Amino acid sequence: MTRTTRKARAIVHGAISIVNAIATGQGSALGISLKVTAEVELQKGHGVRFVTGKNGHRLINHIIQKTIPKEVIENNMIIIKVDSEIPIGYGLKSSSAVSNAVALACSQIEREEDINDHTILEVAALSSLEAKVSLTGAYDDATACYFGGFTVTDNYSRRLIRREEAPENLYAIIFLPRNAPRRGDVRRLSNLSDLFTDAFRLAEAGEYWKAMKLNGVLASAALGSTYLPVMAAIERGALAAGVSGNGPSIAAVAYEDEVEDIKSALSKFEGTIIMSRINNQKASVEELG
Repeated sequence: MTRTTRKARAIVHGAISIVNAIATGQGSALGISLKVTAEVELQKGHGVRFVTGKNGHRLINHIIQKTIPKEVIENNMIIIKVDSEIPIGYGLKSSSAVSNAVALACSQIEREEDINDHTILEVAALSSLEAKVSLTGAYDDATACYFGGFTVTDNYSRRLIRREEAPENLYAIIFLPRNAPRRGDVRRLSNLSDLFTDAFRLAEAGEYWKAMKLNGVLASAALGSTYLPVMAAIERGALAAGVSGNGPSIAAVAYEDEVEDIKSALSKFEGTIIMSRINNQKASVEELG
C-alpha cells in the first residue's frame, strides 16, 4: 500500500527526576522546557532514512514498528528527523522525550481519529524496554515529558498515580559535570530500595521537594557521585536538588529570585550550567502541508 506524501511534527519536552524508579519500579519526575522536535515524513520509496542524529536509531525503529502498519512500512519511505535541546546521556530524559515525539508524529501520520495519550505512552515505554535504553520502561519520565508538571507512576504496571501542574515561576538549574566519571552501577540503587520507597511515598503525597532531596542523597550514595554541588544548591536557596536519573547531571529547582545565587554556587565546580523553566505544557503534534 503506497500512500501520498504525509508529514507530521511533534514537540515533547524533557524532565528531571523527583524519585528514581530503578530501585522499586515506582518513580516521579517533573517536566522542564528543554524540548525535542520530531518530524516524520511518508514518501514514495522503501526503508527508513534518518536525516539527523546518530543516536537512538534502534529505539526509533521499535517505535515505527509499533505505530505504522507493516504494509505501509514495506511500501513507503519513512524519513525521520529529530532535533533535541536536551543533552544526551545526562539523565535528563532525552530518550523518553524522543520516544514520545516520534511515536506521536508517526501516529499523526497514520491515524485520522484523535490520538490516544495512553497508547503513545505505552509505545514509548515498551520501545524503551525492547531497545534496552531503560530498565523499567521509564513511565515516570515518559509521562512527565508528555504531560508536563509533576507525575508519579508505577512503571511496571504503567499506571499514572498522580499528575499535577507545577508553579509557573519555577526554574531548573542543571549542572553537567565536566570529566564526570562513568555512571555507577545502577543495580546498587536496589540496595536502598526501602529508602527509595520512603522517597516515593513523599512524592505520592505531594511532598515533591522532600522526595527530591531524599532521592538526591540516596542516588549520590548508591552511584558514587559527588554530593557537593547538590548541597551547594540547597544552601543557596534551592527548593530541592539531586542527581537526575542515573546522572551525571544534577538538577536544582528554585524560584527566580534564587537562580543567580545557585548558578554562582555551581559555577565553582568544573562543568556546564544550563537553565530551563519548569514545563506544564502537554506534548503537541501537527500535520504539515
